Amino acid sequence: MSSTDVSAKRTINYISWVALALMTTSSVASLRPSPTMAVYGLASIFLYLLPAIVFLLPTALVSAELASGWSGGVYKWVSEGLNKPLGFLAVWCQFAMTIFYYPSLLGFVASTLAYVINPDLASSGVWTAIVIMVCYWTGVWISSRGTSGVAGLASGGLIIGTLVPGTVLVLLGMIFLGQGNESAAPMTADHLLPTWAGLSSLVLIVNNFLSYSGMEMNAVHVGSLKNPGREFPRAMFLAMGLVLLIFILPALAISWVVPAEQLSLTAGVMQAFDAVFAEFGTQWLTPIVGIMLVAASLGGMLTWLAGPSKGLLLISKQEGYLPPFLQKLNKHGVQQNILVTQGLVTTVIALAYAFIPDVSSAYWIFSVITTQVYLIMYLLMFVAAVRLRKTQPDHPRGYRAPMITGLCGVGFAASLAALLIGFIPPSQFGSGSVGTYLLIVAGGALGLGLLVPYLFYRLRKPSWKEAPAS
Repeated sequence: MSSTDVSAKRTINYISWVALALMTTSSVASLRPSPTMAVYGLASIFLYLLPAIVFLLPTALVSAELASGWSGGVYKWVSEGLNKPLGFLAVWCQFAMTIFYYPSLLGFVASTLAYVINPDLASSGVWTAIVIMVCYWTGVWISSRGTSGVAGLASGGLIIGTLVPGTVLVLLGMIFLGQGNESAAPMTADHLLPTWAGLSSLVLIVNNFLSYSGMEMNAVHVGSLKNPGREFPRAMFLAMGLVLLIFILPALAISWVVPAEQLSLTAGVMQAFDAVFAEFGTQWLTPIVGIMLVAASLGGMLTWLAGPSKGLLLISKQEGYLPPFLQKLNKHGVQQNILVTQGLVTTVIALAYAFIPDVSSAYWIFSVITTQVYLIMYLLMFVAAVRLRKTQPDHPRGYRAPMITGLCGVGFAASLAALLIGFIPPSQFGSGSVGTYLLIVAGGALGLGLLVPYLFYRLRKPSWKEAPAS
């Protein structure tokens, strides 16, 4: 084979570090958390930057080393570094977080759709519950038919539902200030840090850990870089910069226009668009932007719907962690029984919106549970990475994270702190029952994240394990 042939063959699978940065940005960045941080005004910069440094960066670099050395995702990493039962717990948490992720994501869809149809519906728990159930089960129907092209819909959603409306929001917000209007939130240097009113004043930062989660999934592409050691950190720093811009600027734009006390955590983005468009006499654009945001969210839901459950299915078939009923595939080769079972739980959670008086409170509680379940997986990943560096130092790795013990220590401490802080009711919901909040959050996070996989593991039978192919 000539050197030209070898060169051509080698370049086929390579991607540039800029392309990887953009792929990472598209999978992490979203306008959805903007209203949550807009409550803090200028302090939102600090509240986004802190978790980026102590969580996003360690997660990206550590998962890159693991992905470049061991294929098979988080199950392989944790089972190799610790043991198989903890590997199952890690992959379970990666799947289980989606059970609460969908209600919080679709709660955002419901409030956004309300602005298209009737803004008064945004505070209706019954409306929110109906939208969640209809959207989720429609997604299950689409996914169970093995429909292709969903990934293209989601990547297009980044442009249609994030970059375009986000840019419009920021530009109009700047024009709003440029015309001499006073910002709803103070923009002075003494507001760069959040006001300290006890631990509850910082609880909303937990939501930012979920905003940055998913970096371990992008780490699988580290082997597609020509020089991973130099290019992957570049890609991650560029992605982090882009993600921070997409998160921070729209949050600031919202804080300029909508007073914090009027913000809804689910409908805040549409509130801001509506207020800004009203200033310029173009409120007819509000429904159009709403449809763009909904399209992006639904596209993202479809790509997440089958992915984590498929990973859980493959491990369960090999090791017999789930009963045969949940391992069955339909005629399209899709794990329909897992999706339907997950949907029944999601439906019950959706109905909670109809019974919790404040939709924003329900949205926040489900976001916290989602984050805490996912953080259990990250805790295991950081410990496994340190163990693998010590027990298998000579194992081939395409990329080696610098100061891995320190990186994992920072990431582990930040993840543990975020998990514990999640049990503290935020100051915005101080009027509710602390006991009820703790019961729901602890029951959801510990029950779903630890108890359910423990029961599956303890009750498993040899017959659950798929016979190896002859």
